[in-house]
Amino acid sequence: MNQETKKQINAKYERKLMNGERFWPDSIYKDAIVALGLFLLLIVLATFVGVHDSPKADPSDSSYVPRPEWYFMFLFKFLALYGQIPGIGKIEWIATVLIPGIAIGILTLLPFIDRSPRRYYAKRALPLAIMFIMVVGMVLLTMLADYITEVDQDLGKQTALVQAIVGWGLPGIKPNGSNLAGITQLIATIVIPIVAYILFVAMAYLLREKAVRAIIITAGGSSVLMVAFTALAMYMFPLPSKEIVEVPTGLAEQISAGQDLYSIHCVECHGDDGKVEEITGVEGLEGKKISIINSKDVLYTVNDASMAEIIAYGRPDSGMNPFGKAYNPEGLSRSEIDYLVTFMRYSWDDRFEAPYIPPLYPELAEGEVPTYSLHIQPIVKRYCISCHRPGKDSNNYFMDSYENILSSGDNADKNVIAGDMNSHLLLTIQYQPILDTDGSVLVGEMPPSRQLKPDIIDVFVRWVMGGMPE
Repeated sequence: MNQETKKQINAKYERKLMNGERFWPDSIYKDAIVALGLFLLLIVLATFVGVHDSPKADPSDSSYVPRPEWYFMFLFKFLALYGQIPGIGKIEWIATVLIPGIAIGILTLLPFIDRSPRRYYAKRALPLAIMFIMVVGMVLLTMLADYITEVDQDLGKQTALVQAIVGWGLPGIKPNGSNLAGITQLIATIVIPIVAYILFVAMAYLLREKAVRAIIITAGGSSVLMVAFTALAMYMFPLPSKEIVEVPTGLAEQISAGQDLYSIHCVECHGDDGKVEEITGVEGLEGKKISIINSKDVLYTVNDASMAEIIAYGRPDSGMNPFGKAYNPEGLSRSEIDYLVTFMRYSWDDRFEAPYIPPLYPELAEGEVPTYSLHIQPIVKRYCISCHRPGKDSNNYFMDSYENILSSGDNADKNVIAGDMNSHLLLTIQYQPILDTDGSVLVGEMPPSRQLKPDIIDVFVRWVMGGMPE
């Protein structure tokens, strides 16, 4: 920069300084208005949107896949797509150290590289075009963050379509095209931007003053191609459906969730009310003496943390298996164990007052026939599913679905018969065992620990006699 240019810049700066606004109160006032607006926006978001409910962190859950916050998702996706690059995709330090280091180094050295005094947008096409493509790439990478890069299926037809659109064979695609999704995303967010950057620099140094128009056209065309390939990837490989997991937030919801878990994992040994002293009907534990878990001796002397540890680790010497995922891969998460403890505490500990919890099923009117979805399913889930599910010795009679209740089991033709009081289900829940021809017990009373309440038995009777409506 020569002396004449410096004088022009200093003169322009002095004019701006003389005509500028005062720091107090003009600039401070504007900053305060913006800060107040952002503060009000945060209050509105916190009040009406809130934080996404998610289960409590569980270090023992090895199936959990950590993901960054949304503002880092573009880097997360960049690393996933970088792995698709043939040859160097497995050299992770290039993506995690070298490339970010080069980018930061260029930004640091930019004042020494670009010494032009020009500040008009038209005179700064090269840096603006580079930043424009970079921002478009970051937005597209964020949009693609949840889309898969490889699928387990033959995509020969889709591969031929993409290659026909591109006009040449795509390198690195597997014969069955299973990584076509990743290659398409790679083209959209990495290949096209790199080619655009190279063209920008070449135009800036070869065309000089005439490069502005060419750079603008190239930037526009590149961004359109990036968006087009991104849309193609989203269309051909849509997002997989996600299982929506509802996390109990209120106390009543946590108690209900804990009761459902208790009915599946604990009723078989401890009974539905925790009063069982001797286990019956459980193979390997028949006749085992256990503590009454709803007694004051347990609830008053064992705090919540200790109770959670007992559930997680179990009591191997007493025959209780571990239920925590740290000791049992198919066990309960930390949140689920907390729900169990909450249910036990608020249901049996007289020092705690439980909130109102809706009834298990809607009350039946005189002569009303119950249905499976409204009445039978919640009852079965609480009292029966702990024994009658796959993996349990229950004569292959499973009650985890409407179809299985009607048609599963070694005695499927006799378990549930419409309009028949002699159905095995109705007899056993009324504590009338099913005897074999030699007088031995074929099917015992259900549930073995304690008979169901009369109102629940009445629901089952009405349902079977009414034709078992779904």
